Formats: sequence, structure tokens, C-alpha cells
Amino acid sequence: MFKYCPQCASRNIKFERNRVFRCPDCGFVYYHNTAAAGGLLIATDRGVLLIERVKEPAKGKFAVPGGFVDPGEGAVEGLRRECREEIGWDPGPDIKLYASFPNSYPYKGIVYNTCDLFFTVSAPDLRASRLSVDPREIGGIRFVRAQDIAPDDLAFDSTRRAITAFQSLGRL
Repeated sequence: MFKYCPQCASRNIKFERNRVFRCPDCGFVYYHNTAAAGGLLIATDRGVLLIERVKEPAKGKFAVPGGFVDPGEGAVEGLRRECREEIGWDPGPDIKLYASFPNSYPYKGIVYNTCDLFFTVSAPDLRASRLSVDPREIGGIRFVRAQDIAPDDLAFDSTRRAITAFQSLGRL
């Protein structure tokens, strides 16, 4: 990530324990901490809502609505914002935390370690006609029955784990 120290431009900067950059010349320290992200499993009477990614990583694969939590946001607030941005729908306050899984998110040559928080909400009558898809964010939506979700079609390991856990519990 850094070839030179951002503070003194030394080439002696070291990356330690896969999370901290240290410069022995000036004492600069930067922790490349885990980023928080949220995903929402929306259970409808037609199946789970999946979105098609139009950006890397995993362009063309499917995910659940969600994304990174911005600075100053809580996980629920960030998830609700992401849902409004991606599908034009706010899940409201009745979302429930289900699970959390680690993930990695490679973007423009940097691998971000993430802690992905998965929430659920029941929206039995939700239809595509009630959604406003942002084509810069997603390529489309699908409602997919639990038994028809193919793990290899999903963008991220954490999403595969969350959906597999739900399938095994008969929650989807």
C-alpha cells in the first residue's frame, strides 16, 4: 500500500502483522484496521432479494443490498443508507442483526479486511415495482428462493456464509 512513508518519504516503511505500517525513521504509524460493512437479507414471499454488482470486485456476481459503514455512522444507519442508495427502499427500524463474518474486499490493488454484519428483515409484499435501482450501483435485482441460490453466483465469501447459515436453519 505504501512504498514510501507518507510523513517523511523514507523507503524504510514496514508493514507488520498484516495491519500496521511503521516507519523507523520518523515514527509514523498507520493502522490498516478492519472496515465495517452491512448486508441485508430481505425475505419476501417471492424469495430473497439479490442485487447484481456492476462494479469490481465481483462484477456480475450477486450480493445482498448493503455496503460500507461511513465514518460517523452506526451499522444500522449505514445499512439503511446503502439500501436507499442502491434500491431506493428503506427497510425501516425492524431489521434484526443475524450474523457477522470476516471478509476481504480487494479494490484497486488494496485488500481491505472487513467485518460484514448481516441483518434480516421480512417484507413479504415487496415487489420490484416499489424499488428504484441505481444503475451506477447495481445491474438489476432478482428474487430467488433459498434452494435456488447457487453459492458460486454470490460475490463474497461472507455473503455465501450468511445465506448458507440461513438455508440450514430454514430461515429463507
